[in-house]
Parts: sequence; structure tokens; C-alpha cells
Amino acid sequence: MNVIPPIPNSLEQHWMPFTSNRHFKANPRILTAAKGMYYTTDHGDQVIDGSAGLFCVAAGHGRREIAEAVNETLTTLDYAPPFQYGHPASFEVARRLASITPGDLNHVFFSNSGSEAVESALKIALAYHKAKGEGQRMRLVGRERAYHGVNFGGLTVAGLLNNKKAFGLGLPGACHLRHTELPDHQFVEGQPETGAELAEDLQRFVDLHGADQIACCIVEPIAGSTGALIPPKGYLQRLREICDAHGILLIFDEVICGFGRTGKQFGADAFGVIPDMVTMAKALTNGVVPMGAVACSDHIYETITEAAPGNSIELFHGYTYSGCPVASAAAIATRNIFDEEDLVNRAAKMTPKFQEALFSLRDLPVVANIRGYGLMGGVDLATAEAPGARGLRTTQEFYDAGLIVKMTGDCALISPPLICEDQHIDEIFTKLRDVLSKH
Repeated sequence: MNVIPPIPNSLEQHWMPFTSNRHFKANPRILTAAKGMYYTTDHGDQVIDGSAGLFCVAAGHGRREIAEAVNETLTTLDYAPPFQYGHPASFEVARRLASITPGDLNHVFFSNSGSEAVESALKIALAYHKAKGEGQRMRLVGRERAYHGVNFGGLTVAGLLNNKKAFGLGLPGACHLRHTELPDHQFVEGQPETGAELAEDLQRFVDLHGADQIACCIVEPIAGSTGALIPPKGYLQRLREICDAHGILLIFDEVICGFGRTGKQFGADAFGVIPDMVTMAKALTNGVVPMGAVACSDHIYETITEAAPGNSIELFHGYTYSGCPVASAAAIATRNIFDEEDLVNRAAKMTPKFQEALFSLRDLPVVANIRGYGLMGGVDLATAEAPGARGLRTTQEFYDAGLIVKMTGDCALISPPLICEDQHIDEIFTKLRDVLSKH
């Protein structure tokens, strides 16, 4: 029996996240089905997915393999407590992830989202220094315009004003690097040549506060939600050097750009820098079941576990659904699809066409700037009567034209599923052009 009504009986009770609720409920955009590259609306229209859901549906919608794995698990082992008990699937997911993470990031801690993955990574960083006898290292370093989820630790190190301003001061003692978009970064394809010197902000924090006060520095290799800010050449390398020189842990938040979005498994691989931890979520289960994870270096894991008394709990942290059977089944099925369809290399092969189509929009008067890397791009639109007003309007206009893209303020973020083919890229950018040419 289908328990989901074909259209909602009421829109009022659901307080929607990151949504203009009054605007949406006056003219709702309801999705009722999805397959491959397309959603179906409540009016029966086909809408192409230009942002892989929210950067998460990398293998395309409606994957039978994932649905069957989840269904089998639900009828076999619906739940297993993760504290002091285990089940085979979570260990297999950890093994599979450790086989593709950069360097020696061989130990995986599970959460339920990217927000929780970031929160876990920050706590692991503090616990690591405590285990080393350097518990005074409590400062967290983030970056302007960064998005690290919505929990208090993530908000503290993030740098998007609207996400923070209603929720108090956050954790004490945080520092923020400047963002990496410079005035000369106009319509730059790939990594900008200038801006590596912005990494020296971290050295300034060392000089100001003392290296022995700083626990970690967390950055997105590509700052996704703010508009696809691509790191300047040499920038991430310089952060790594400063961290190494002063015993600071470097965390890459790869919730968006991990799992093939850059044409490599992780942004760390694309830019040639190995962090001490990587956070991931979204495409980990193809967006089907909530799941997040932190991959940690051998040294971090061994330092924390060996510092604890024998047979005691080493890290007092975790979640009711950490690595739960259903999410683990979805993650394994997703990894199988990635391997069997070679999705990471597929993304690399599709990158030239995608980037050419992306930068072809530069002739439109409303387009203020474009950035792109791999199968990801940000298109800044000229501000209208108020910041974000044009973005809100174009969300509806794109939808009416048969296209879904993620808008952050006045920036359109394009990141299609990795299964996209030439005709899908053509369709996405034709619809983008048709809508934006009217502005």
C-alpha cells in the first residue's frame, strides 16, 4: 500500500529548511518521482537535475541496486546498536572507504550527515591533542564564506553570515582565514594563478595566538555552497606546510567535492594535498539514506586509542545511527555502482564539455562571474533590487523551464549527477541560457 499521498494534504505543518516558507507555499514546487537525470513534478512534468539533488545524487536517481540492498537489509537486520556492538556492513563500508581515501586516512568514524561529520572531526581534533598532553590546543581555524554544516561547531568555523547571525557567538576562540576570491578572479577557468598568499593568514594566527593554542584548520578544497570558489594554485599546499610546521591538524571538508566531483576521488587527490582528516557525506549513499563519515590518519586513531586505559572507551562520542545497517547497505551499493560504472573517471572525461558549456554563459549581461572545476560550477548573477532577490526569482524560473539548480543568494551552482551525458549537459545549459537571457 502506498502511504504517501500523490499531493500533500496540507503544506502548513512542515517548517521547511533553508526555504522561504511563505514564498514556497504560495507557489509550491513539489517533486513526486525521480529516475536517472530527471525528476517528475506533481503536474507530471519532467525536470532535469542540474545539481545532483543537493550535490548528493552522483549516480543518478532511482538506482535499483541501492533500493534492493536497502530493502534486503530492512528485512534482515533493521537496526543494530553501534555502542559496544557491531554488524558486518559498517566494517565493510569503512574498509571500502579506506581503500580510496588519500594517504593513510585508514580509520573511519560514522555519523548521519555532513554537519555531524564536521562536528565529529572537530571533536576528534581536540581529543587528539588532549591525548598527546596538549589539551590547551583548543582554537579552531575556519574560513570566511565557508560552509561546514549547521551544528554549533560547524557554524563556529563557517563563514556565511546568514547561517550564523541568529544563533549567538558560537564556540569561543575561533579564527577565520580570509576567503580566496580576489578581485582579479574574473571568469577564471580552473585554479586562479593568484591568491596563494592568503594561506599566510594561518601563520598570522600562529604568530598572534601561539601554535600551541591551535588545534586544527578546516577548509573545503572547493568552497561549494558559497559559489564554487576554486583554491588558488599553491594555496592548499601552503596550508599543509604551515600545519606541519606547527603541529596543527588539517581537515578537508569534502562533503560536496568528494566522490568524483573534481574528476578524482577527493579534492585532496585533485589538488595534491593530503590532509589529516576528511569529512564526507552526500554522495556516500547517493543521497538515499542519511550518512556521514570522517576518515582519520593512522596517527590520529592510534594516538587517541593508545592513550586510553586498557579496555576503556577511547572516544566518548557517537550517534544512535552511526553506521546503521540501512545506511551501510546503501553506501556499499553506491560504492559498487561507482566501481562498476567507473564514475570518477567518467566525471573526468565529461569535465571539458561541462566547463566549456559553463563558461559559454559569460556573454550574458546578467552574468557577473563564473568559476568552475570538474563537474561543478558557480555562476554569479548581477544583484537586483536586493541581494538574493534575483536568485529567488530564478529558482522559480528555472523550475518552470524544466531545470533544478541550487541557488545560494544570487549564485547558481551547477553540479549534475556524474552519470550525465553530452545531451544532458546541452539541455542544462540551454535552459540556463534561455532563462538568464531574459534578465
